[in-house]
Amino acid sequence: MEPLLESFATELRRGTLTLAVLSQLRTPQYGYSLVQRLEKAGVAIEQSTLYPLLRRLEKQELLTSSWDTTESRPRKYYVMSEYGSEIYEQLKKEWETMTTELKTLLEGDEFDETD
Repeated sequence: MEPLLESFATELRRGTLTLAVLSQLRTPQYGYSLVQRLEKAGVAIEQSTLYPLLRRLEKQELLTSSWDTTESRPRKYYVMSEYGSEIYEQLKKEWETMTTELKTLLEGDEFDETD
């Protein structure tokens, strides 16, 4: 891919990852299970991208985390906080509005070439 196009694609993707991650944290997930769920939906994410994002969202109080030490390998589980759920619903509405607007623009439905 051309470097400029790759840069634009990365910017678009970065903005959508937060919404994608939040959408999967209505129930507790640990990092690897989250990667699997996202990839199953077609959203590829590197662990080197995911874990800093999870830490940032937790610091912003959108997520809470807890350790499960009952298994032989301890796992840190993340889940949306109440505040995170509120933000997620607002982001989801914003995304739906933006995609509708962009779809209209990209399809050219709103503009008549005779104008």
